[in-house]
Amino acid sequence: MNILLRINFLLLLLTGLVSCNKSSDTTEEVNQTEIADNSSKYLSQPLISDHFTADPSAHVFDGKIYIYPSHDIESEVPEDDLGAHFSMMDYHVYSMDSPDGDITDHGKVLGVEDIPWAKRQLWAPDAAEKEGKYYLYFPAKDEKDIFKIGVAVGDSPIGPFTAQPEPIKGSYSIDPSVFQDSDGSYYMYFGGIWGGQLQKYRNNEFDDKGPAPTDGIPAEDEPALGPIMAKMTGDMLEFSESPIEIKILNQDGTPILAKDHDKRFFEAAWVHKYEGTYYLSYSTGDTHYIAYATSDNPYGPFTYQGIVLNPVEGWTNHHSIVEVEGAWYIFYHDTQLSGKTHLRNIKMAPLTHLSDGSIQTIEPVKN
Repeated sequence: MNILLRINFLLLLLTGLVSCNKSSDTTEEVNQTEIADNSSKYLSQPLISDHFTADPSAHVFDGKIYIYPSHDIESEVPEDDLGAHFSMMDYHVYSMDSPDGDITDHGKVLGVEDIPWAKRQLWAPDAAEKEGKYYLYFPAKDEKDIFKIGVAVGDSPIGPFTAQPEPIKGSYSIDPSVFQDSDGSYYMYFGGIWGGQLQKYRNNEFDDKGPAPTDGIPAEDEPALGPIMAKMTGDMLEFSESPIEIKILNQDGTPILAKDHDKRFFEAAWVHKYEGTYYLSYSTGDTHYIAYATSDNPYGPFTYQGIVLNPVEGWTNHHSIVEVEGAWYIFYHDTQLSGKTHLRNIKMAPLTHLSDGSIQTIEPVKN
């Protein structure tokens, strides 16, 4: 067990009975004995154990690791395939001085009440820095229950963040992630099907194709939906171009089809660059892999290469990949603390790029 895993394990043992947020005035105790008993089955241990966190977007700003996850809370809403029970309402920011260091919770930095246009469901966020300003990007449902993507601005990576009065023009769906290229350009990648509503759009136009999560998804023998991307404006507040769909192809150059659930995009697009190659990683959703594809261009097309992370415990799988002091790490979540789909905990693990450019597959649960 490496240093990071030993430290996290000890922290869990020393924490005692931990209270996890259910809402602003209720708590749920985590069974610490059960955590200790089953911890050996996991590759990594939770980074946060006093409340529930998911969808971690990690970045290094000024030599320090900052993590921007969503904040899971208990929900009275029945579980469904549209994710109504994922009723997150605010964001916290966390930091670490090093991969094996302690993690600090900097507290709540933005809530739904701080966003003029948002109604509910602050799902997976991301952050970016430019010229000393920090930008927190987030999806939320508006008054019509349609997901848009907003941005809040701060002078520090830990906020406070002030939300813009309107969502980003032309934005839709969920899971924004912002990639800074080596030439200083910034690109946003976004989108998610089912509850993320991406299947309701074609050519950036909304068309409510029906209430079922599969309404609007291409037929099995048609090309699968891809993530959406757009270059950001110089002030990081808008798109500088019309969003376009990214193509993800098989090794033979044919499009990945909608029926290929182990390969096709579902949500959680993330781009990183390694030795001049762009790596697009994403969740396959209902098959629970983090897959990846590569390209020589941030716009793609991207060619499918394999699996970064095998399925975790819990229904969702969502990640980020970041370089820290020359080493690479994946941040992800599972349900070790709660055993419940909508109450997750964030983790991290080393990630290895092999000499041929491929990524070594990570197994988060030991056999």
